Amino acid sequence: MQITKDNLTIIIVTIKSEKIIDDCLSSIDSDVKKIVIENSNNEEFINNLKKKYENIECYITGKNLGMGAGNNFGIKKTKSRYVMILNPDTVLKKNTLEEIYKVSNNLDFAVLSPLSDNEDYPNYKIKKKILKNEKNIFEVDTVDGYAMVLDKTKYNEIFFDEKIFMYLENDDLCKRVKEQNEKIFIIPTSK
Repeated sequence: MQITKDNLTIIIVTIKSEKIIDDCLSSIDSDVKKIVIENSNNEEFINNLKKKYENIECYITGKNLGMGAGNNFGIKKTKSRYVMILNPDTVLKKNTLEEIYKVSNNLDFAVLSPLSDNEDYPNYKIKKKILKNEKNIFEVDTVDGYAMVLDKTKYNEIFFDEKIFMYLENDDLCKRVKEQNEKIFIIPTSK
């Protein structure tokens, strides 16, 4: 099945992200459903987002659940087959989602990821050397968690391990995906 704007929901977990989330949300096609999980009790922040953006749902957890539990909270609120986990400081390029839509047709995957073009991002220079001439998608063992698309049908209701508060939750998810013989791909044309 191909990913489209109709079967994709973008999940953004935040905590005190008022100064950075506007660039992120503005970079997302307004037709794509978005869910923001605020890991605090900041109702003003959530109310401002609801007024400012279309096609958005916002939830307040009341406390900092961490990235894994916050993303799980958001995933449980979705009805779409595909979810994109997106950090609030990530900005999509104009063709980021279109490239994902294009390559997903009949692709069997558990995780798809765009490629960061941020030179300050960890491992950017290593990735740049490896991907210098790469134009096609390629399989990897793990991806960074700043932007990753999950096919929910590949998981048994266990997405992120909630015992991992932050930083390694995506590595753990990818490890479990590979142990189940599922595939993880990077899309170098999607930035």
